[in-house]
Amino acid sequence: MNTKTIGTMSRALYRRTYSTQTAALAAAKRRIAETDSANPFFVDTFGRKHDYLRISLTERCNLRCFYCMPEEGIELSPEGKILTNEEVVRLARLFVKNGVNKIRLTGGEPTVRKGIIDLLKELNELKSFGLKSIAMTSNGLALHRRLPQMIENGLSHLNLSLDTLDPFKFELITRRRGHEAVLKAIDVALGSSLSSVKLNVVVVKGLNDAEVVDFVKLTKDHPLSVRFIEFMPFTGNKWDQAKMVPSADLLSRIQAEYPSATRDLEEPNETARTWKIPGFRGSFGFISSMSDHFCSSCNRLRLTADGQIKVCLFDPSEISLRDIMRQGASDDQILQTIQKALSGKKEKHAGMNDIDVKTNRPMILIDRPYKSRKPLRPSRLPYWSHPANLESMHARWYSTKLTHIDGSGRANMVDVGEKEPTKRSATASGRIYITPLAYELVTKSYPAEEAQDAESLSSEQRAANKSRRKGDTLTIAQLAAIMGAKQTANLIPLCHPLSLSNIRVELKPCRKSERPSGNGDEIIRHFIQCNATVSCEGKTGVEMEALTAVSVGLLTVWDMLKAVAGREMEITDVKVVTKSGGMSGDFVRKGA
Repeated sequence: MNTKTIGTMSRALYRRTYSTQTAALAAAKRRIAETDSANPFFVDTFGRKHDYLRISLTERCNLRCFYCMPEEGIELSPEGKILTNEEVVRLARLFVKNGVNKIRLTGGEPTVRKGIIDLLKELNELKSFGLKSIAMTSNGLALHRRLPQMIENGLSHLNLSLDTLDPFKFELITRRRGHEAVLKAIDVALGSSLSSVKLNVVVVKGLNDAEVVDFVKLTKDHPLSVRFIEFMPFTGNKWDQAKMVPSADLLSRIQAEYPSATRDLEEPNETARTWKIPGFRGSFGFISSMSDHFCSSCNRLRLTADGQIKVCLFDPSEISLRDIMRQGASDDQILQTIQKALSGKKEKHAGMNDIDVKTNRPMILIDRPYKSRKPLRPSRLPYWSHPANLESMHARWYSTKLTHIDGSGRANMVDVGEKEPTKRSATASGRIYITPLAYELVTKSYPAEEAQDAESLSSEQRAANKSRRKGDTLTIAQLAAIMGAKQTANLIPLCHPLSLSNIRVELKPCRKSERPSGNGDEIIRHFIQCNATVSCEGKTGVEMEALTAVSVGLLTVWDMLKAVAGREMEITDVKVVTKSGGMSGDFVRKGA
């Protein structure tokens, strides 16, 4: 294809896209203008009517998504600071009686809130005051069993969060397992009587942006709306503009695959710019908070789990409704406080490089029947699911460079000065294969008496006695392992010195039967298994300390037994088995 043809196609695509967007925008503005404004109470100084309330039910979550929760975790509010069900219902009733017709329940993760079914039931009674819908945003991890009961008690719309179709990347993003549970929740939702099911996908460059077309393919056979959300800056999520993929770039990728995609008409105040592909049952869209904000039509108010009202997601300003309510404020006084907060709402939030991520909250602290369907799965497996590609992608996601080497190739200690101390733990293991005689020496409680005539002893007996004279092999190796963990920073040049709070080392003699390949006879192999767990409260992990403990412990066993088995011993399988804490979250080695 020549350059002229490509240029012609590009210009045609641009004209079609531009004209479609213009028509859709004009239609949306007409619908906004026609929206009933009989009750002006929740109208801000820029004429925006606020009829949508997002209520955070909890600060807790059963995932640890890196873009939502800071690496060091969050300090949860005391239970007494969280709004009770009665307080949530009272405030919701006030909002509904004054023009709010849509409520969305968020978190944290709303499904971990105790009594959520009863709360839904009470909120559902507000429909007699003008409430039209009760929606919920969930990670879906614990949803599929509870969803039918939630729908029965008033839930009408559901947004599910899923940032990847690959189970391995799911664990990298969320620091937890549960990918299959989320897919099951989506299937249950699509088979229910919910008015709409939407899938929220936070797109991060180099991590999951290559999956956008695979997500769009899910909408072919399912009445599902997939919304791609630009990576947004919040306290502790290490936002970087280089990680943010503008929605326009994602649209270009999708249109390269589906040039017939056309702009769909949205509801008034809709945050997502929606697109449809002819013949597809669902749709896809973009929430472009960073590159193309929708502040001019914002109709949202937010109520945090601890009772603060926020008029803008990116504005750190808050006013406590909880405090005045508990001080005995009347409904009129609470409404006046809401209006005061609303009067301070700005025309638009700051640009992507000027948003206040120092004083604003982390994200976690803010907020039809379909019977015949195929199970929800991508129409084709993404390329990373092939085993041949997994190893290279595994390395790329963990790091893109060697952190202990600077730009000029010289050794460099990582600066952890700005990190907050957190509780960290790691367990490592390893083993040393030994001979049957060495195993016998280790497992016997007391050494045999050495014969007075040393010349009468065999070389094997003399070696055994030499090993016995060194002392209790396992006790000495255990002490050496503990000392090794404490000396890690002195042994490994670029490790940080840490104040360890606990070191636990276990060495255990073991035997197991093995059948060598090509040989039908079983043999018994003897080995010492070493496990070491190290804990601290610090700014960096303790994996190296655990690995050093195991290595030094096994080397000490070698030294203790080399007289009887020096040529036949083998140290192997030294590895991290589990770890907890830190940015990468918890880790448990498969099969551990």
